Amino acid sequence: MKQYVGLDVSLEQTAVCIVDEQGKALWRGKCASTPEAIAAVVKARATHVERIGLESGPLSTWHWHELKKRGLPVICLDARHAKAALSLQVNKTDPNDALGLAQIVRTGWYREVTVKSLDSQVIRSFLSSRARLVEVRVDLINQIRGMLKPFGLVAGKG
Repeated sequence: MKQYVGLDVSLEQTAVCIVDEQGKALWRGKCASTPEAIAAVVKARATHVERIGLESGPLSTWHWHELKKRGLPVICLDARHAKAALSLQVNKTDPNDALGLAQIVRTGWYREVTVKSLDSQVIRSFLSSRARLVEVRVDLINQIRGMLKPFGLVAGKG
């Protein structure tokens, strides 16, 4: 029997829901928001897992790569697309969102997003940090120049 897992990840806890092929909830619970804890719950509770649905977000790259390393069939869902489907729920809670995500991956009504490699994430982080540092330096130089002008001190370029 195929099983589908929905993960609603937050910083401290992840709501987990496991459904079967017919959409019946087999298990609902929470675990710590670490890949180790999530993998342990999935391996213990969903022995015939077909797909694991995870919304794109700040922690999704880390979770996706770590769960893939552990051999789990995880997919990253487009957050806007998933939100549109989940917003139809009457009672919006983390456990209900996990159930909704499990149903989305069960039915195949999702838009998968490509998760960047960890190397590209590191490069992007360095480039954006450098760009921000350059902005701060330019702002600081311009502020010092502006503060000196009323006193007749005009700083030259360079």
